[in-house]
Amino acid sequence: MGRQVNEREIVLAVLMEITENGAYSHKILGEVLSKYQYLEKKERAFITRVTEGTLEHLIEIDSILDQFSKVKVKKMKPVIRNILRSGVYQLKYMDSVPDHAVCSEAVKLAVRKGFSGLKGYVNGVLRSVARGLDTLDYPQEGIEALSIQYSIPTWILRLWEKSYGEEVTRTMAADFLKEKPVTIRCCQNKVTPEQLKKELEQAGVTVQEHPYLPYAFFISGYDYLESLDCFWKGWFTVQDVSSMLVAELAAPEAGNKIVDICAAPGGKSLHIAEKLWITDRNEAKKGEVEARDLTEYKVGLIEENIARMELENIHAVCRDATAPDEAWKEKADIVLADLPCSGLGVFGKKPDLKYRVKEEDLKELAGLQRKILENAQAMVKKGGTLLYSTCTIDPMENEENVHWFLKKYPQFSLDSIREKLCPQLAESVEEEGCIQLLPGIHCSDGFFIARLKKNGEN
Repeated sequence: MGRQVNEREIVLAVLMEITENGAYSHKILGEVLSKYQYLEKKERAFITRVTEGTLEHLIEIDSILDQFSKVKVKKMKPVIRNILRSGVYQLKYMDSVPDHAVCSEAVKLAVRKGFSGLKGYVNGVLRSVARGLDTLDYPQEGIEALSIQYSIPTWILRLWEKSYGEEVTRTMAADFLKEKPVTIRCCQNKVTPEQLKKELEQAGVTVQEHPYLPYAFFISGYDYLESLDCFWKGWFTVQDVSSMLVAELAAPEAGNKIVDICAAPGGKSLHIAEKLWITDRNEAKKGEVEARDLTEYKVGLIEENIARMELENIHAVCRDATAPDEAWKEKADIVLADLPCSGLGVFGKKPDLKYRVKEEDLKELAGLQRKILENAQAMVKKGGTLLYSTCTIDPMENEENVHWFLKKYPQFSLDSIREKLCPQLAESVEEEGCIQLLPGIHCSDGFFIARLKKNGEN
């Protein structure tokens, strides 16, 4: 009989992959939870919480360790570093786990991983932390204090303070650390929002309506998504409301030809296809969505979601968005350019991005976005629409790119979006045709959308 699975050992393995080998937290944690789906809900919840919590509070945790360990965090052996990090998280943020259990389990894990010679060190550091949590020496003011309090690098906080001010920066930073329910979109080609809500509640799921869209819900209180029948029936998909707004602002009309040039895993493309299906139902001329991405793997993800949603007006294609497409020149009614970005708006879902993205990356990303936008605009027919979106809150990648685009392509102009938004969001439109959603200020991820219209008639 094999050795019993140890949750802390799984947490360590995941943290090692993320912090030492560059794995993406949302991907590897999803894979691990799927692999260990047979574990009890409580055990899977422990793995999720300790992994995500350690990453969310990493700067603070490293600051604490540096106060209690003679060997600084950067000099520690990677395995020991991550055992101690997850231990500190449990000591500080998980009252349900006794201090002595945190220390003894960490020691056992160090021994199992071949570091029996360091078991005294691991035990000593964690016991010192447990005793000293009430006497921590934190910076009391300024950017450094905020950085440790919210575990966000100082350069990001400075960028936000410059763009949005200190109060909004603090609000966003705090919001990223809040636990939130999952947001889903009702797939209205299959079911009404009322039917979906009823079915979920009958399955014991807590369902709350989202204030921005009538077909968006918050859900919680379930074991795992794949255990819900209505997930397999394609009645809903997990999607943040900010992403849903892209299809709202695209507003497809019957017979439209639409291209999503960076589509994986396909949520926005499928949403637009669903809206197109609704408008097309009684029309002879049917529209179509082409969902593209760079690799066969990503195209496979799109195809999986198309199959689950059972929409026939969308297909997936493997294509590089940085390469011009003469075959589609001025043929698309709508082009969606939801482009690779710094991801500064989704730290709540992908906490490792805080430490992965570097300041110098922003300029490089803005350049990549401009290159793709150059190709995207050529596909839009006269009178057509270009939707530009990112999941970041960096003005260089958002408003500044839009201003650059309008200067280079005067045949485009920003198109009004207020009438397509609910009143709460319409008030947030500061520049006509653009909306910047901010975590903690809005009930969504950080996200940017611009709707650009090509002048003339086709």
